[in-house]
Amino acid sequence: MRTFSIVVALLIGLSALLPACTSSPNPAEQVAAAEQRVLASHDSLMARMDQLYSRRQQLQALPAADSAGVATRRRALLAAESAMMGWMHQYRKPADTVAPARQLVYFARQQQRIDSVGLLMNSSLDSAQALLPAAPAAASPSSL
Repeated sequence: MRTFSIVVALLIGLSALLPACTSSPNPAEQVAAAEQRVLASHDSLMARMDQLYSRRQQLQALPAADSAGVATRRRALLAAESAMMGWMHQYRKPADTVAPARQLVYFARQQQRIDSVGLLMNSSLDSAQALLPAAPAAASPSSL
């Protein structure tokens, strides 16, 4: 009978721990995860910043046959670079004293903004690349 009581007590104790293992993350963990997502997006875009510069240089090396199209694409690449720099200059991690709900709102807004920067970067790079294959071999990255 004593063994049965011990087993029942252990099962009750384990069942009390089970909700802690399966519960949703606490607010601090949610904030940390949101911040990590924003910073991961930033880091992946930063890794592509050299592509913006490289494509601008490749476009500048093109002959002046389609100077309006080249100029438009170069301005788009500059706008994407400027958007990234602007995002970095305005980003400020909220103080730890700010309520977790407000921090989550801030990080959600920052995620939207950095995603917009990514869209701008991707579209400007794609647009520039579309012009480059028709260009002479002199504009290839290996010859710059």
